[in-house]
Amino acid sequence: MVIKVFLASSSGSTAIKKKQQDVVGFLEALKVDYAPLDIACNEENRMWMRENVPVEKKPSNGIPLPPQIFNEDSYCGDYDTFFDAKEDNTVYAFLGLPPPPGSKEAVEADKAHIVENGTHAEDTNAEGNLDDSAEVPVEERNGDAHGEEEQVQEEGEGGEEEVAEGETADDEATEGETAGDEAPAEEEEEEAAEETDEQARAEEEEDQEGADDDREEEDLQSEEEEEDVEETQEEEAE
Repeated sequence: MVIKVFLASSSGSTAIKKKQQDVVGFLEALKVDYAPLDIACNEENRMWMRENVPVEKKPSNGIPLPPQIFNEDSYCGDYDTFFDAKEDNTVYAFLGLPPPPGSKEAVEADKAHIVENGTHAEDTNAEGNLDDSAEVPVEERNGDAHGEEEQVQEEGEGGEEEVAEGETADDEATEGETAGDEAPAEEEEEEAAEETDEQARAEEEEDQEGADDDREEEDLQSEEEEEDVEETQEEEAE
């Protein structure tokens, strides 16, 4: 298949020259083989282009302007449709050529040809029907489905175990903190009890000392009273 690009080498229109350069430059960048056909110096090319552009694609005056693009004898489009295809990454489809493997257009075309059951374009035959030789057995498809379900289930169980372990670790940490808090509290209680006992003993000792002092005072008073009585008796005796 040969891509034909009809150009006007001696056009006086700057816009036409710019459009022609844009088309040619892009095709060369894509390394697409094409044949430039000059309509300014070749009347046969001019007449062929005008005759083969579809009527609905011609302007109101009936004279199409270059650049016009064909794939062999099949009309591809003018500059405007080429520009739209370039913007949409569908230039190869616009030219009627298969996109090279790995290109953006090839990837998009592959996605577009994926059928409802998930079969890719390469799994279809020339008539567009499913290729039985490339069809995946039902058992394998079911096996894959079951495998995915089991994997999801295992991941779910693993997640639950991790959560349980995490909760256990949190509980242990909480118990450790509680035990740690209880230990200082018990020590404080013991210290307070010891202080209370010491205060009680000190008070008992003070009370005991006070009682002893009281007894001493009473003894002294008794002695003084006895002495007074003796003196009184002696005086009376005299």
